[in-house]
Amino acid sequence: MTDTQPVLSSGTFAIGGDLEVRRLGYGAMQILGEGRWGEPDDHDGAIAVLRRAVELGVDFIDTADSYGPFVSEDLIREALHPYGHVRIATKAGFTRQGPNVWTMCGQPAYLRQCAEMSLRRLGIETIDLYQLHRIDPDYPLEDQVGLFSDLVTEGKVRHVGLSEVSVDDLAAAQAITPIATVQNLYNVANRQSEALLDACTEQGIGFIPWFPVASGKVAAPYGPLTAIAERTGHTPAQLSLAWLLRRSPVMMPIPGTKSLAHVEENCAAALVVLDDATVAELDALAAA
Repeated sequence: MTDTQPVLSSGTFAIGGDLEVRRLGYGAMQILGEGRWGEPDDHDGAIAVLRRAVELGVDFIDTADSYGPFVSEDLIREALHPYGHVRIATKAGFTRQGPNVWTMCGQPAYLRQCAEMSLRRLGIETIDLYQLHRIDPDYPLEDQVGLFSDLVTEGKVRHVGLSEVSVDDLAAAQAITPIATVQNLYNVANRQSEALLDACTEQGIGFIPWFPVASGKVAAPYGPLTAIAERTGHTPAQLSLAWLLRRSPVMMPIPGTKSLAHVEENCAAALVVLDDATVAELDALAAA
C-alpha cells in the first residue's frame, strides 16, 4: 500500500458476515465542544478531519446520537453525505443534560425515537450498525435488544451491536437477536475486557475498542510505551493501534481526534509492522 491511503493496510472485517470495512476506523466523539457537548470550537476543522480520515482510507466511522447531543451526526452528514462506500455506525441509550453528563435510558419507545432521528440526521434509510450504548438495568434486556431486532426486521437497521457488556451480557443478547459487534474499553494498558475479546474472536464478532490509544502512566512522557516508541521510531499512539490490530482479526480500533495531524498519525499506524519482541514488550504493559 502507498502512504496516501495507509488504512488499507489494516485489513478488513465483515460486520455481521456481510458488511466489509477496513479494520482501522474513526470515532467521531472528539470533534465536539468541551465535555462532548455542543458545537466544536472549530467547525471547519471538524469537517476537514472527517474528510481527511476518509481520504486516508477510513470507511468505517463510529458515532452516537448522544455525542453533542446530535452534533456529531450532523457534522458527519455535512462532511460526507452521500456516503458512498463509507459506513456509519451510531448508538442509542444515553440522554444528555450538560457537558460530561450521561444518563442511561433504555426505554424502548425512546430507543425507537433515537433510531428514527438518527436516520433523519444522517440522511439514510438504513443504519449499517446500530449499537445499544449501554444496557439499562431499569428495563428488561429483552425489551431493549428486542427493539433493535424489530428495527432490523423493519429494514431500518442492518446489524446490531452492544457497548460495555460482559460475556454473559453478550450471550443473553444473542438469545434475542444476532449481535454483530461489541464496543468495550480496551487498549494496550487496560485489558479488562480480555475475556470478551476472546469470546468475540472465537465467534467472529467484531470488537470495537473505545479509548484505543493508551494513556496514564504507561503512555506518560518517559513511561514504558514512550520508551518503546522512541526505540522503534513510531509514536505511542501508533504502537497502541498497531498492537490492537495484531491482537485479534476481529479488532476494529476507532481512534478519535479533532486534529488533522493526529488523524494522519493514527491512520499511519496501519503501516506499522511489529516484530515478536516488541509485541512481547507491549503485551507486558498491562501488568506494568
